[in-house]
This record gives sequence, C-alpha cells and structure tokens, in this order.
Amino acid sequence: MPHSPSTDVKAFFDKDTYTVTYVIADKETNICAIIDSVLDYDQASGRTSTTSADEVISYINENGYTCEWILETHVHADHLSAAPYLKSKIGGKSAIGENVKTVQSTFGPVFNAESDFAKDGSQFDHLFADEEKFNIGNLEGKILHTPGHTPACISYVIDGSCFVGDTMFMPDFGTARCDFPGGDASLLYDSMQRILSLPDDTILYMCHDYGPGGRDYAWVTSVKEQKENNIHLSGKSRDEYIEARTKRDAELSMPQLILPSVQVNMRAGDMPPADDNGMTYIKIPIDAL
Repeated sequence: MPHSPSTDVKAFFDKDTYTVTYVIADKETNICAIIDSVLDYDQASGRTSTTSADEVISYINENGYTCEWILETHVHADHLSAAPYLKSKIGGKSAIGENVKTVQSTFGPVFNAESDFAKDGSQFDHLFADEEKFNIGNLEGKILHTPGHTPACISYVIDGSCFVGDTMFMPDFGTARCDFPGGDASLLYDSMQRILSLPDDTILYMCHDYGPGGRDYAWVTSVKEQKENNIHLSGKSRDEYIEARTKRDAELSMPQLILPSVQVNMRAGDMPPADDNGMTYIKIPIDAL
C-alpha cells in the first residue's frame, strides 16, 4: 500500500557489502529511524571508516530530522554496524529483536569473549518482542519475529511497508541462507509466510541486493511480486523449499566479513575491549565455522 504523504523513506546502498541502509522519517514531526547502518571496514588493513554513516548523517541533518531509533534487523554477518558512531553524532536508541540473546550465547564462546561479556542483550537500548508496537514520530511500527536466517531476525512493519532484513531478496535472487549457527530453513519458510500474509500491495524493502545477471541494483518490491515471482518460493511447497534451500546452503562459502561482523554486531556495534597494550583486535577462530 502507498506510504502516507508524511512518510519519507531514503535508501543508501553500500556496494562494498551490497547492503541497503534506510532512513524512514515522519515529516510531520521530523522524527526518523535508521535501519541497518554500515561501518566501512577494510579487511586487509583492519581499518574502519565512516563514509557510509556520514552520508546518512548528512541526509538527516539536511532535512532537519531528529533520530529516535537506530534499528537492526538482526546480527549481520556481512557488514559491521555503525550504530555506536551514529548514536554519538545524532543520538537515537539502538534496538534489535530480543532473541539476540540466543546469538550472543552461541557466538560468545566461539570468539572466547571476555568473562563479563553480557549475553542478555543489554548492549542494546531496547529489545523488541514479537508483535511489539513502537512509534517513529506519528508513524506506528510493529515487530514481526522472522527467524530462520538467524534466531534474532525481525522485520519492521511501518506505514504500509515491511523492512524484511535478510529473510528474502528481490524475486530474481530468492531467499536467505539458513546454514549459520541457529539457522533453520523450516523456520525461514514460516517466517516468510508471515511477511507474505501482509496485504498484496505492502511495499517490501530488502536489506541486500547483488544485481544478478548484471541488472541494476534494486531493493524495493511488494508482497504480490514476491508471491508470484520469487524464484525460491513461487509454486513450491514448504517441503520443496526446505529441501532446495538446504541443498543450496551446502554449496555456499561463508560471507567474507562474517568473523569481524558477528563479533562486533553481537555487541551492538561496539568493538571488543582493548587488550592490555591498548589495541583492539578482531579474533579469527580457526576451523570454528
């Protein structure tokens, strides 16, 4: 369904990680939220930069918006979150689904996190429960718990739109992988049915796009288009989907940035604590994934 006239959605595409960051704002109150931000990270050098986040900040400032929320759809495995940097510059409360606690309990031991690493989600300002409602100015949002890619995945339904995270991609690319720890193809299928039960004209905003076949990058589709054309879902039963997804996942390599991304993002975007020499390190566990 069309946005209300007071809703502004702006997308920022990071080609290095194929990630789409969104700013959604209520123009009546000038309150906004940021969804799935990116901290630039060069794996070869270990250097971070804030070019992507600064573009988002500039847009918010130029439009006179006030940031109320810095939202994550899940603990990303393909890019680092810029939430702490954004929060330091323009404010806002960080938030994610309450099942981030499961991800922290799973990956804390993988990275041998410090003894006081909290596994209760307290690094985030707010943990969303399934069906919870919240506001961005006068815009009402609702949370859908949509696990399968990860246990903590949520989708944000806001003003006739749904920001789906990594549950699915554009129809010609299909759906998310389910082979990370805690992933489950049967859960993902059921989660996507929740999304596809929204009205047909609901706008769906993807978290990633890879331009398959060399087409232009795209990240906006609809429930109707996904039901009719998604190459992994259309015309397939639940069992057929699970079988095909599981077979495909067995052929995939790990995302290039999964090791730095998860150990940072499970901390709400904060880096691991510095060692006794004052330096911060990303750990690379051997043969762990």
